[in-house]
This record gives sequence, C-alpha cells and structure tokens, in this order.
Amino acid sequence: MRRKMVAAMLLAGAVLASSAQAGGSEELDWRRVATSSDRMRLRNWRQAWIEALDHARKTNLDKIVAGGALFDPDRAYSGAIPPAGRYRCRVYKLGAKGTAMAEFTGYPDFACRVGTDGTLPTFYKLEGAQRPAGVFFRDTASRAVFLGTLVIGDERRAMQYGRDASRDLVGYVERVGDKRWRLVLPYPRFESILDVVELVPEGANPVAPPTPAATVMPR
Repeated sequence: MRRKMVAAMLLAGAVLASSAQAGGSEELDWRRVATSSDRMRLRNWRQAWIEALDHARKTNLDKIVAGGALFDPDRAYSGAIPPAGRYRCRVYKLGAKGTAMAEFTGYPDFACRVGTDGTLPTFYKLEGAQRPAGVFFRDTASRAVFLGTLVIGDERRAMQYGRDASRDLVGYVERVGDKRWRLVLPYPRFESILDVVELVPEGANPVAPPTPAATVMPR
C-alpha cells in the first residue's frame, strides 16, 4: 500500500512538471497542461455521451435508468471535487470498441483515494493491475477537469503526463448526489466509448439531493 501511495504523490508532481513546462502559474489552468489530443477528447464529451448511451441503452436500458443521475450527462451539483479521503469506486464502461467488450460493463468496487499534494487535489486507484492516477483542476462550481496517467502492474512511479499518449487520461469530475461523484472519461484509448467512475466515501449511503436543489449545467 505504501508503494501505491508513493506513486500517487509522484503523479501530482509529474503533472505539475508538465504545467511548469507549459508556463504554469499559481492559478493552474488545465488547458495549458493538457495535450492537444486530450483537449479534443474533452471538447467532444457530449458526443461521447450520446454515442455511449445509444449503445448501452440497446442492451441494458434498465441499468442506465437505475443509475439515475450517474448516467445523466446534464445533471451536476455544486461541489465538484470530492473531499479528501478513501472512497469506494466503481467503473462502468459504456459503448464497446470492437467485439471483445459488451455495450455496458460494470466492474466490482475497488478502493481509491482523493488527497492533495498541497497544490492540487489528487485521485488514485489503490487496487488492481491498471490504476488511474491524476489530479483535479478546478474549472467551474460544478465541474473539475481530471488529467492523469495509467499506472500498470507493480510500477512505483507514475509516468509524466504527456509522455505516452496511450497512458494519458483526461476527463472531468462532478457531484451527482449527496456523497456521490462521478469521474467521466470520454473516448478512453481502449475498450469503450465512455468510462464513468462512481465515487462514494467509504461507509456512506449516497442519496440524491432534492430536485429543486439540482443545478443543470449550461452547455
């Protein structure tokens, strides 16, 4: 576990190093750090949602409906960045790339952590052979942008963001309920059209806020 946490802390430094090379300042702007291909992936987030939901609904409409706000691209609340702490996270892959994947795949829960390096909030998957790790950049009241890389196997050090496009990750995080967040990764490099990672604090029972408190993001 200690080796994994070391990798998480190093990851933040790796992304910040990319920021420095891009002429970053105290008020970090993700647009100055993200690669051009990742800016394009994030720019096309709605297209990714439309394509992915179209595929997933054909075979798993009941699961999409049951997910509620988690699978509603236009539902988000203030408080985009989850508080620091341990979370139970679950990955959903919507829309298959190729024939090896189903149109909707939900994986078992895994442990993850939200922390900070003193400058930016960090996110790190603590279990498994493929572990997303990265940082959150504040963007709006209801959205933060995620940039990171994929840590594989027993690697102790996260690769610097921008060095290997196949490892780079881009997405955004939103709060979709009381003690419920989602990390959305449009057009990941492998397997799916859209990945949705649900984040719930360990031991919490997520409940959607009352409808009048909902804030639908302007697009």
